[in-house]
Amino acid sequence: MLMKPISDTVISANRLGLTFETNDGPVHALSEVDLDIRKGEFVSFIGPSGCGKTTFLRVIADLEQPTAGTISVNGMTPEEARRSRAYGYVFQAAALYPWRTIERNVALPLEIMGHSRDERKARVARTLDLVNLTGFEKKYPWQLSGGMQQRASIARALAFDADLLLMDEPFGALDEIVRDHLNEQLLQLWARTNKTICFVTHSIPEAVYLSTKIVVMSPRPGRVTDVIESTLPAERPLDIRETPEFLAIAARVREGLRTGHSYE
Repeated sequence: MLMKPISDTVISANRLGLTFETNDGPVHALSEVDLDIRKGEFVSFIGPSGCGKTTFLRVIADLEQPTAGTISVNGMTPEEARRSRAYGYVFQAAALYPWRTIERNVALPLEIMGHSRDERKARVARTLDLVNLTGFEKKYPWQLSGGMQQRASIARALAFDADLLLMDEPFGALDEIVRDHLNEQLLQLWARTNKTICFVTHSIPEAVYLSTKIVVMSPRPGRVTDVIESTLPAERPLDIRETPEFLAIAARVREGLRTGHSYE
């Protein structure tokens, strides 16, 4: 029987490293990553392409296994956390099944977990309401815009009510106007649910706008070059991005990215 953690630390990585063995030789994806993420934090990971942001998320999710150091998720190994369904995962693409309606896509993990029909119906209704998709239950993915599809993907990750949400650049392929709108909605969702969110992005403004903590990573092998605790208020209208406080945090992120390139 898995014990619930006493600490409010959700994720703890200590000298974490991961090296992939390939036909062309070893690829060092992560090196000496030390990081703690506390319950209820919104943590963004930012860095150049190939810096290990997504790899770190996949290690948390037990989709990749580290080759050095340790990591715990809710006081468990990533494998134990996966088996106890401790997290929801939102991928870069919505990855909805085109032959399933939106409600049946959202219900899929609940079906796999063996929830009753009534329980599935209640949870689907609740999570679709959270992402403002009530009324679109019977639609198919191709009938929805890209932004709506991604909101359905978030609903699917929320359906089984895990406390941890892993999001791998979910808005990267969307246009700026839709992305801004979804950023606002995601902050509202986070405030309502008090989830712990790990969010991968390439966008400095997005990272600063969303996060309570920003983790800046270097080019491969991925190292943490800076961890920035946000001083922005909880209430964040989009025009907060024009304030001196916001611009100062963005400048520090940019400086951290420049510093990280010295590893190359």
